Amino acid sequence: MADKNDKVPENVPGKFYIDNSCVPCNDCLEEAPQLLKYTDDESKVYFHKQPASPEEAIAARKAMEICPVEAIGDDGE
Repeated sequence: MADKNDKVPENVPGKFYIDNSCVPCNDCLEEAPQLLKYTDDESKVYFHKQPASPEEAIAARKAMEICPVEAIGDDGE
């Protein structure tokens, strides 16, 4: 389960985030390419945009479900 106290610092504020347990496997980027990006050093993925439509929210949830290390969180805020 993602730890909201250990977020990748590049995440934009909002409900969804990626924590530092991320191993950039690319799976989440395939589900939500409009929301996610690699950090500059490509060591992690982060939310560069929060979902702004129901379709984007579905994509974020699919990315969260597919993450093999459960690094994607939804803190409900």
